[in-house]
Amino acid sequence: MEPRAINLGGRPLAGGRVPALCAPLVGRTREALAAETAAVAAKRPDLLEWRVDFLEAIADTAEVLACARAVRAAAAGLPILFTRRAQREGGQPIALDEPQVLDLYETVAASGTVDAMDFEMQNAAADVQRVRALTRAHGLALVLSFHDFQRTPATADLQERFAQAHRLGADVAKLAVMPQDLDDVHRLLGATLQASRSLPIPVVSMAMGGLGAVSRLCGGVFGSALTFAVGAAPSAPGQVPIEDVRTVLAVLQRSTGLSAG
Repeated sequence: MEPRAINLGGRPLAGGRVPALCAPLVGRTREALAAETAAVAAKRPDLLEWRVDFLEAIADTAEVLACARAVRAAAAGLPILFTRRAQREGGQPIALDEPQVLDLYETVAASGTVDAMDFEMQNAAADVQRVRALTRAHGLALVLSFHDFQRTPATADLQERFAQAHRLGADVAKLAVMPQDLDDVHRLLGATLQASRSLPIPVVSMAMGGLGAVSRLCGGVFGSALTFAVGAAPSAPGQVPIEDVRTVLAVLQRSTGLSAG
């Protein structure tokens, strides 16, 4: 069974190729973000993830919207995933409380500048429901994510996290974990394969750090619909330059016959 591709706006991302390539944007000012977006877009990933928690002016809603428009203008037509990564899951400290974060999500969703939003499934249930509702209202895809920067949970817990995302209404379920050894990487890939076969939504996974880099290269073979690669600067440990990822994916596509892109 072919892995499910991510759909944005009713169309399959990357024409349905799996895994699609996503590159992060981590600029701290509007000028830096616009320049970074242009440079990364020139490398033609399939998706840009704007990590707004890196933005120095995140508490200034008008400036965030100006940045969103600048990213959209520089993205050369590439779709944009909007993410405030919570600090407890590896994000930057920000000058907003959770109600203000939700208000920011609402404002950005209504602005027409992004195509998808990422929100952590461990957030308060009411907050997850609100983000689910606002993404639906504005026709955006919702990625519900889970990150553990310390360890790789037990296999049953990994499978439950994928299933939890689906139960909560995710359009895409994403897990990122830290392996302590190759057995952890192997377990993550196995859980990803099982979830990709059993759930009706696309799943995304990666093992972080050096040990986990292999999961970013071969995850698509095990059902991961998206891999994150460095366009200009990394947003998580173990991300590999986009040129290297593309080379490996092309080899895997030829060797396995799967729709790696």
